[in-house]
Amino acid sequence: MEAMITMNKGKAKGKRRREAEAEPEAPQPEPEPQPAAPEPQFPPNFNVSEIKNKQRRQLMYQRWRRLQRKEQLASKKKRQKERVALGDKAPPKAVPKTIENQRVYDETVVDPNDEEVAFDEATDEFSSYFSRETTPMILITTSDRPRGKTVRLCEQMSKVIPNSHVYYRRGLALKKIIPQCMARGFTDLLVINENRKVPNGLIVSHLPNGPTAHFKMSNARLAKELKRRGKEPTKHSPEVILNNFSTRLGHSIGRMFASLFPYNPHFLGRQVATFHNQRDYIFFRFHRYIFRNEKKVGLQELGPRFTLKLRSLQKGTFDSKYGEYEWVHKRHEMDSSRRKFHL
Repeated sequence: MEAMITMNKGKAKGKRRREAEAEPEAPQPEPEPQPAAPEPQFPPNFNVSEIKNKQRRQLMYQRWRRLQRKEQLASKKKRQKERVALGDKAPPKAVPKTIENQRVYDETVVDPNDEEVAFDEATDEFSSYFSRETTPMILITTSDRPRGKTVRLCEQMSKVIPNSHVYYRRGLALKKIIPQCMARGFTDLLVINENRKVPNGLIVSHLPNGPTAHFKMSNARLAKELKRRGKEPTKHSPEVILNNFSTRLGHSIGRMFASLFPYNPHFLGRQVATFHNQRDYIFFRFHRYIFRNEKKVGLQELGPRFTLKLRSLQKGTFDSKYGEYEWVHKRHEMDSSRRKFHL
């Protein structure tokens, strides 16, 4: 009898256990989303450099930059909404501050209507070219015993500049080359220097009376090193674009570059040689423009490309020992302000 009671209790417990397992569990309430931590508010005179701990300083700087970007984006969206609401009555867009438009005033900036500038242009060394009395004839040479990249750069420059000839000198001094150039009717001499097989300098000497400019060359890239370049340039004379040569010195350099090319370009070739001056760095590019339709124009870079920095401007032809210099770049004295430019 006692055994029967024990068995009935065991069956009852098993039945209750099975019923409990069969019953679905009650759904647990989902945790409420925690509100995002508010961005820290920084005081107006907050200076992150005053934080001594490096990790803390980096963290606070990242938070500060994140807050600045949010404020800038909100301000931009607000201005856009106001412009849409006002329509034609919207105020003009604010001009952003750049180093170029914050440039230090230079009294040598050229005024196109200045009579003195017009007189200098009519009597300087390039006046015969601009009055179409002479036709440019260029000799392109190199430093002594040039290497591969400099040689190829000279060959490509001879395709860019019409009526130019390449001569690789072997130990012949420039003072001996210049009289030979003048005897053969050359109007300009270009010398491409190199260091460790890389072009690093350019000398442009206008013949027969100068002046002579010495440039530092950097970032020289040949045509084959350019992505999506166009086909080989044709023999058409290119158009020449000179940008931002605004001072008297820059005006002289711009006229020197212009005198390397024929006065009348061939517009049929659609080729353009550009000398763009930005913060005293002169960027050279050679393009061909293609008319997509009546409104759109595409550009193909033909190469080569390089960047120039003027080092000196010398009167007369090249003379490193007794030459008289009109202008010499003195870095420690002239580059005291980032907003002061010389070209």
